[in-house]
Amino acid sequence: MLPVEEKNDVNPICPHCARELLRLWYRELESVFGKRYIYFCPECRKVLGVSHRKGFWMG
Repeated sequence: MLPVEEKNDVNPICPHCARELLRLWYRELESVFGKRYIYFCPECRKVLGVSHRKGFWMG
């Protein structure tokens, strides 16, 4: 297993446009059973990830 380190002195790079990510954009997706979010690069607007569903019974 690989150890995990917190690094606050470097910023991630967008895998699509290769620009440094100083912030992320997100948008809430409509869902019947909870909230989901889509995260994307503010420069190229390509999707970086989607959150897992969090239903109303999970808080």
